Amino acid sequence: MSSSSNLINALFIFMLAGFIGFEVIRRVSPLLHTPLMSLTNALDAIAVVGAIVLVGEHKSSLSAVLGFIAVVAATSNIVGGFLITDRMLKMFKSSRTAPKP
Repeated sequence: MSSSSNLINALFIFMLAGFIGFEVIRRVSPLLHTPLMSLTNALDAIAVVGAIVLVGEHKSSLSAVLGFIAVVAATSNIVGGFLITDRMLKMFKSSRTAPKP
């Protein structure tokens, strides 16, 4: 009984965090998206460490599978965030560089 109660509580917290995160991100000004991406890269690094710990404990096969999915999802989010940030920073570089001979 306690296990199903813990699962329901964890799912409720997950859904609540998802809705709050969506509303916070939706209301951010477009001018702040690049700094926000840099910040989410740092937060995703924390999520990757937590997911690796979850996979490493291997308490059950479900936790190992969910932890692996979390590692892949957070890592892809970090890589995508860095690619987008790099692309945005290239837009602000001066186009007046010296031509190569």
